[in-house]
Amino acid sequence: MGIREENRARMLRAIQEAALDLVEENGLDATTVGDIAARVGIAERTFFRYYATKVDALMPGQRGLVEALVERESAQTSAAGITADLLATSREVFACEVEQRDFRRISRLLIREPELLRIVTGQEQDLVKTISGELHERGALPHLSALLVAEVVTAVWRVAWHSFARDDVAGLDPNPLALFDQTVRELGGLLPGA
Repeated sequence: MGIREENRARMLRAIQEAALDLVEENGLDATTVGDIAARVGIAERTFFRYYATKVDALMPGQRGLVEALVERESAQTSAAGITADLLATSREVFACEVEQRDFRRISRLLIREPELLRIVTGQEQDLVKTISGELHERGALPHLSALLVAEVVTAVWRVAWHSFARDDVAGLDPNPLALFDQTVRELGGLLPGA
């Protein structure tokens, strides 16, 4: 990584850390982009060079998930095979998110801040639209199948993360990857013939 990339990574991290600190201290509604920028010691316009919104600064992993899933080229031709490939990619991204030191902090904020959860739900709808659109445009799946695959992959991510957040807040010390794997297994058990 060159100096420019290192500086960018440091700034991204500093902004995210400030956003998390301020939202934990004051709540999502009371925290502004100006507050975050001031905490980091930058101008608001500098903040917008790195993140589009304060929520993007809180949860930058969402962007990585979208990129990983959209860029995934599957050799599979069936909806089941493509779903399995996308779930494997989703698990890899989830594992990277778990390794981030802020995973627990973000998870707790999802429980504590209903507005954040509403925003994340909107992001998930965008994710479904993006994944299904890509699958359909590439000719990998018909529209309805592509939409179902995208919904399943997104639902597994959501259920695993929310289950982790709920258990963590309850003091149960959950294993996020085990919850992801359990979510996939239980999904398979719900389907006829699985």
